Formats: sequence, C-alpha cells, structure tokens
Amino acid sequence: MEGNIPLPNNTERLSKEIFYDLIVRQIESLLSNERDPIANMANVAAFLYESLEEVNWTGFYRFIKNELLLGPFQGRVACVHIGMGSGVCGTAAVRRKTLIVANVHEFSGHIACDTASNSEIVIPMVKNKKLIGVLDVDSPQFNRFDDGDAKGLERVVKILLDHTAFK
Repeated sequence: MEGNIPLPNNTERLSKEIFYDLIVRQIESLLSNERDPIANMANVAAFLYESLEEVNWTGFYRFIKNELLLGPFQGRVACVHIGMGSGVCGTAAVRRKTLIVANVHEFSGHIACDTASNSEIVIPMVKNKKLIGVLDVDSPQFNRFDDGDAKGLERVVKILLDHTAFK
C-alpha cells in the first residue's frame, strides 16, 4: 500500500478527530484499487483491529436473508447468525443507527460471543436505503466507545460503502 500514513504509537496524545482522520486516510488508500466486498471488509476489519486500542473484536455481519451473517473479522470465534433485533448488532441493524453500549452486560438480549467483551459499538452499513450489514467493534474495557468513535467509525463505513461494489 503506497502512501501509508504512520500512526503514532501513543494515540492517547491525539484527539479522536485527528486519530480518525489518519485512520480514514489509511483506509481510503487501502481500498482505492479494490471493489470486492469480502476483500475490503477483511482489510478494514484487520486494519481497525490493529489500529484501535483496547479492542478485542472488529468485524462485519452481512445482511443476508433477513438476518445478520458473520463476515470478515479479527478476534475470537464469533456467533455466525444474529436475528434482526437480537443483541446489539441486530438492534442497531433494525434501527439503522449507530449504537454505543457502555456495558454490554446491562443490554437486554446481549449475545455474548466473547465473554471478555464489556462494551461495544455497532455501525449499520446502509447504501441507497438498503441495509448491507453492520460493523461491530468490541472492547474488554467498560465504556470504551464514545461519540468521537461513532463519528470516526461512521466515516470508515462510508468509505467502505463508497469504494466497494456491494450488491
């Protein structure tokens, strides 16, 4: 990948806005010459997993046949099928809105694929009013995600949707 922007080792010194600006530029470069959905989701999941601090799972669930089906991810083995409206992913998919959960153990209907996960953020992937799937990021840290992460990861999803030939 040409034109990589080096990420500082200590991202705590950066504001989330600047941090996600760097992430977005890297992902734009990563996806610039590829349109395949699986390849692009795989690279985005891996890049986020390596770039975000205090996360133990990053990945995608694809909307297929009225349910969420596991897509490319990084982390421990995950649930394969998630019903619409079930858990954080299914709820975010139905609402089509980003969902931040500070403590997943307090979320009614939470699906515990990895018992080490304590907080979660899910960003729906919607293109031309059609649900494509969701980006799911989990953390072992309580209250890990905030509005800065939501805005940054929503930008990542937009780039993925813009650069990928989803059907």
